[in-house]
Amino acid sequence: MPITKIKTFLDDRKIKYVTLKHSPAYTALEVAASAHVSGKEFAKTVIVKIDGKMAMAVLRASDRVDLPRLRRLTGADDLVLASEDEFQGLFPGCEVGAMPPFGNLYDMDVFVADNLAKDEEIAFNAGSHTELIRLSYADFDRLVQPKQMAFAGHV
Repeated sequence: MPITKIKTFLDDRKIKYVTLKHSPAYTALEVAASAHVSGKEFAKTVIVKIDGKMAMAVLRASDRVDLPRLRRLTGADDLVLASEDEFQGLFPGCEVGAMPPFGNLYDMDVFVADNLAKDEEIAFNAGSHTELIRLSYADFDRLVQPKQMAFAGHV
């Protein structure tokens, strides 16, 4: 079960968190609505390729990645969205599109949108389309150490 890896990681570090089960949902906004979480507090994980290397862009469910801006901010020559075929094998045990924003567990850089970083708590997919985890943003930041940048645009 994919949530086990994340729970073990959080438990080993004595992080307080809540898990929530919800009806199956596949888009970030659907998950947020199904779990009764604000789209501003639900963190979606978007996989991008930065100069050929996979990375995570983490932002509010109600926002979109401004790819040209993220490319400029990272100093990359090339930055594109990764296709599901390109990344589905990188997250063992996770359902495609439900990967948690813990790039450190998957040897990936993580970039977080600056407006999401202002939230006291965040919720995110826990590896499936029916479970999520909620924890403080401060704990997420301390554990993942993402690079905070202004790359999100409103949908």
